[in-house]
Amino acid sequence: MLGIGIDAIDIARFRLMLERRPELRVRLFTPAECTALANRLDATASLAARFAVREAAMKSLGVGLGAFDFHDVSIETQEGGAPKLLVVGRAAELAERMGVTDWRVSISHTDTMAMAVVAAL
Repeated sequence: MLGIGIDAIDIARFRLMLERRPELRVRLFTPAECTALANRLDATASLAARFAVREAAMKSLGVGLGAFDFHDVSIETQEGGAPKLLVVGRAAELAERMGVTDWRVSISHTDTMAMAVVAAL
């Protein structure tokens, strides 16, 4: 394992942020992610978990905000529901320089918190 990152997001706080600044949804999440969650009655917990993935990915690479674009890391839901981490752009370049060839991601949320763990292998 080359790196590991974990992050937790308060869902109520994240909801307020999205309500105050609706344009953040487009800035933070890929069109594919937005489409995948479009028919959910309330996608806030899932969006918060996906944001936690981005933060955890940064930590797994040993970098902070601004090191790569939010769209450089995203989640694709595989058949059966398992999340798959997609890494492109500057995030992929950083990972390649570190020798990362594979990723593992785990996402979970309760009514109040969304969490993610990302391992760079």
